[in-house]
Amino acid sequence: MTISSDGGDRAYACACEQYAHWGVDVEAAITRLAAVSISLHCWQGDDVGGFENTGEALGAGLAVTGAYPGKARSADELRSDVETALKLIPGSHRLNLHASYAETGKRAVPRDALEPAHFQGWMDWAKFHRLGLDFNPTFFAHPLAADGWTLAHSDPSVRQFWIDHGAACRKIGAAMGQALGTACVTNVWIPDGSKDVRIDRRGPRERLAQALDQIFAAPLDPRHNKDAVEGKLFGIGSESYVVGSHEFYLGYAITRKKLLCIDSGHYHPTESPADKISAVLCSLEEILLHVSRGVRWDSDHVVIQSDELQAIAHELVRGDYLDRVRIGLDFFDASINRVAAWVVGARALLKALLAAMLEPTLMLRTLEAQGDLTARLAYLEEQKALPLGAVWDHYCVTRGVPTGRAWLERVRMYEREVQSRRG
Repeated sequence: MTISSDGGDRAYACACEQYAHWGVDVEAAITRLAAVSISLHCWQGDDVGGFENTGEALGAGLAVTGAYPGKARSADELRSDVETALKLIPGSHRLNLHASYAETGKRAVPRDALEPAHFQGWMDWAKFHRLGLDFNPTFFAHPLAADGWTLAHSDPSVRQFWIDHGAACRKIGAAMGQALGTACVTNVWIPDGSKDVRIDRRGPRERLAQALDQIFAAPLDPRHNKDAVEGKLFGIGSESYVVGSHEFYLGYAITRKKLLCIDSGHYHPTESPADKISAVLCSLEEILLHVSRGVRWDSDHVVIQSDELQAIAHELVRGDYLDRVRIGLDFFDASINRVAAWVVGARALLKALLAAMLEPTLMLRTLEAQGDLTARLAYLEEQKALPLGAVWDHYCVTRGVPTGRAWLERVRMYEREVQSRRG
């Protein structure tokens, strides 16, 4: 544990005074941040590999670059890596699993036959560490997805296999939610689409809607499982046409009362994912938010503090949406230490949320309502210089995690003692 120095205490007290001048209660902001739970994505730890060993390439527009040593090769190694990351991230968080991370005892289990028992090890581990779990069917890296089509496939037998897989995953998600006492979000994303000009755009979308209806046919207790659907602008191999577009899933989520997943990397670079939050929440009770960082395209770079990330955090806080948005990370980078990637991304997101919570929103909203746009802009700029860092350090210390660069030394030590010994 990092111990707060007298200097840190003085810096925090000074920060509280400065924020109070702007009408901001720092302690209230810290309490609010402590209630935020982020779902870390398991696939950062092993480059989206999973444990099936189907022999199929990722495909589906997914590409993990880099060959940094020490990636997890088993569920136990992956869990160890996640535990290490969580010790360096302040707050109480969750883990997001893909179906391809099932533990089947080295037996080949078809994806349409997966059961909660194949994830009992994950549930036991999560319960021990007081973590919630989220879940995803895996519609890629499989012989029946080799052509890039799954739920919208023109072959009824292929389509049925993936329908059965999706239905099985909902039951697994519900079992996770029931066992852990916190609802699991089971999120459906598929790669289906066309590289070049598509003549029949209607047929695949009608098949997808019908397939989803079959997956969601069995009623499940929302206290245990919440269904989400995730769209995308394009992918490698589906540049010209994506069946599950944002517009398709928005309509589906509204009419079927599902969560819409907004992935911050799944839109045109000139679109603002932040602006979509308040727009879709006028019609939906809840949404799922996947936070990523696209560089020129949906490249799933590690999340950093950026204007785009801060805009998302501001929208969540200014709109008072935190109790209606389930937040998860979604990126994969094999060019750097994978545990460090989780920590960088999660801490960046939490810092952005803290900055939004320390904004004098009430003052700014009053100025806006009064039509004083000059003061609104001036105050927005001035508050950017307030001592966020001192408050962040205090939050980390009180939650028992390292401040500043110290967390990286913990990762380096783990890399020397654990990850470097992996083949």
